[in-house]
Amino acid sequence: MGHQEEPPRIGKTPSGQGQGEGPAEKTSKPSTEEVGWDGPTDPARPVNWSRKKKWWNMGIISYLTFLTPLTSSIVAPAQGLVMKDFHSTNRTLASFVVSIYLVGFAVGPLFLAPLSEIYGRLRVYQVGTFIFTIWNIAGALAPNVGALLVFRLFAGISGSGPVTLGAGSVADMFARQERGVAMSLYGLGPLLGPVIGPIAGGYLSQAQGWRWVFWLLAIVSGAAVILVFFVLSESYEPVLLRQKAKRIRQANPSVEVNAGPALKLDSRKVFIQAITRPTKLLFLTPNVALFSLYTGVVFGYLYLLFTTVTEVYETTYNFSQGATGLVYIGIGVGALIGITGFGALSDKIQNLLIERNNGQAEPEFRLPPLIPGSFLIPIGLFWYGWSAQMHVHWIMPIIGLGWVGCGMIATLLPIQSYLVDAFGEYAASAIAANTVVRSIVGAFLPLAGPSMYATLGLGWGNSLLGFVALGLLPVPVVFYFYGKRIRMNSRYQVSV
Repeated sequence: MGHQEEPPRIGKTPSGQGQGEGPAEKTSKPSTEEVGWDGPTDPARPVNWSRKKKWWNMGIISYLTFLTPLTSSIVAPAQGLVMKDFHSTNRTLASFVVSIYLVGFAVGPLFLAPLSEIYGRLRVYQVGTFIFTIWNIAGALAPNVGALLVFRLFAGISGSGPVTLGAGSVADMFARQERGVAMSLYGLGPLLGPVIGPIAGGYLSQAQGWRWVFWLLAIVSGAAVILVFFVLSESYEPVLLRQKAKRIRQANPSVEVNAGPALKLDSRKVFIQAITRPTKLLFLTPNVALFSLYTGVVFGYLYLLFTTVTEVYETTYNFSQGATGLVYIGIGVGALIGITGFGALSDKIQNLLIERNNGQAEPEFRLPPLIPGSFLIPIGLFWYGWSAQMHVHWIMPIIGLGWVGCGMIATLLPIQSYLVDAFGEYAASAIAANTVVRSIVGAFLPLAGPSMYATLGLGWGNSLLGFVALGLLPVPVVFYFYGKRIRMNSRYQVSV
């Protein structure tokens, strides 16, 4: 259930004279109540929740942002079994079994972000997680590959909520100077989930068949349903204030509630504005556009590796299907190193820059770790590609994947933190735009993997990817030094 606030205080403001007995009572106007927080330290406001409550909520959201991306890759080692079961040898179709889930991740945010502004983040988490569980059950029962693709698509749509709304939930609960660790925890799921997925999926599908992969997903997402319905709290302030206004009206019908312009809800107008806002931000603001492209390339590389590493290790190093899942540990270890180093570093660097800037925070203060971190992905791709091409010891390509995993954390966390700080109230829309782009690239780039490696080989194929990543290095440098000037430029002031 959602968070239950204490009964609202009623502060009446007389709007007319002559209240009392007799005829004057008929001409008096009802008193009015201005709905807002009871001071800056109101405990009902999410940013003022107890530390325990914040981290309970953060833990559940992080579980969701781990689970839904895990679903994208857990079937990767079982692609062969799925195709064999459905009597198909189409390698592109096999890759699409994995990546079509990300098409859903691209579509979902366009609807879930605006719905969260109407009904609150909690309702989207609840309904989305429940429907996500249903589609996983359907996947376990899929009668053919076409049905499986449809079920995976809709699972992606319903499962995109936590990744889309999670950054906004962090902004709801944590002050700007406290967000680094929370954003790191939120950002770890979309990277660590897809890494753990193939490890579990490889052995489970080898032992019990690919359908049990979906039964496992149904079980763990069913547990998430319980958590979001009975533990998670609403954190979106406009919705909480609308709920407070409603309780005041119910408790005191004679009180005219003045909820303020921001809280007067026209659902149709809010939905249209919110569904167009990510598109406006994506196409009209350079920071959202370029950083979305950046994360799109990073996620495209991640899922290209997910769909090709299994075959590389089965053919080059003669690994079993179950053992190939362990190869992804390299990315996971790299991600953990990244989260440990860059997560803590982000807040320290920001606080130092704020101190040097006379106590004034700027979103660009989140970007310095991204500059050295951007070198890690190209290093990892060169290392992985050429060590696999030359058939050196199997541990060497895994070390290369570790560099890639660390680089992905070093890229994702500063960009997400920057977008949250730069867009504040509209952080969910900025993250939605970012999620759409990275999901589209993540869905379709892997389809080019088999033909690229067949033409260029592992060495030059991954080198090509590394050179593209190097070409993106100027982006964080430009926005660190000139980002504020770009944001303040009237040409890029978008009406949202």
